[in-house]
Amino acid sequence: MPDIRTGMAIKLDGEIYLVVDFQHIHMGRGGATIRTKLKNMRTGQVREISLRDTDTVEEVRVERRAAAFSYTTGDNYVFYDIETYEEHIFPEDQLKDILPYLKEGLEVTILYIDGSPLGIELPNSVVLEVVETDPGLKGDTASGGSKPAKLETGLVVQVPLFVQIGDKVRVDTRTGKYLERVKE
Repeated sequence: MPDIRTGMAIKLDGEIYLVVDFQHIHMGRGGATIRTKLKNMRTGQVREISLRDTDTVEEVRVERRAAAFSYTTGDNYVFYDIETYEEHIFPEDQLKDILPYLKEGLEVTILYIDGSPLGIELPNSVVLEVVETDPGLKGDTASGGSKPAKLETGLVVQVPLFVQIGDKVRVDTRTGKYLERVKE
């Protein structure tokens, strides 16, 4: 079995998966196992699978190219390759886990396997505008409490009390958590 790494693509049971997370586990006398979280590149579905050191998986070569989100048409999302300006269309159901972070012009990475675009990889964080939140109260400080805020893409995150409508905030795309208020 190849060394499993986050971000690598593997072929398992005829399907191609992207390794989202993994953990090596060695139990006493038994052989080692690798507990993995794999994202199906065709369906976008994430599943957890335990692999034994005797299991065989094939590593698939992934090519990554810079792209940007352009627009939607019906239930499809259109991205263009930044170098070639070639458009790639992805159905909404394949992108459901990244939709809360997508806004027009966002730079992403398109994952190509055997020359075909199979998935989208987001940057680690994105900047989004707050469109709805409760007003902060006088005397709120940076260290006290949090409140829900709806962002321009519809994503709701917990933000500090000082964040107001119109503020731009950085959100971690891996955890969905607020990171900081951005001054632009």
